[in-house]
Amino acid sequence: MIDSLPALNAVLNSTCAILLVAGHRLILRGRREEHRKIMIAASCQGQGEVRLFYFTRLTTHTILAAAVVPLAVVTLRRGRKDDIPRHRAIARWTYPVWLYVSVTGVIVYVMLYHLYPAG
Repeated sequence: MIDSLPALNAVLNSTCAILLVAGHRLILRGRREEHRKIMIAASCQGQGEVRLFYFTRLTTHTILAAAVVPLAVVTLRRGRKDDIPRHRAIARWTYPVWLYVSVTGVIVYVMLYHLYPAG
């Protein structure tokens, strides 16, 4: 099953892209109600507080995932060079960010593929 996740993700992204293009074309033609329905389908991730929770986690996960890469590289490099004082100084920041990204990655995955699957 894990081997098929990249393909599934590609299908979901492709479906979303098709829906976005269709929604854009509909609004250009003045078909607001159809546009509304298509856009809801493109963003189908639950409603209310669940939706807010999901998008908050997704947004913070994405931003911090980009930030943790340079932090991790510097932290690992300082550790390998045995520069312990500087390693500890940056590890205090790297560790919680990296842990948060790892945990929220799992949360986003579960919500996307298991709790609220598209389709």
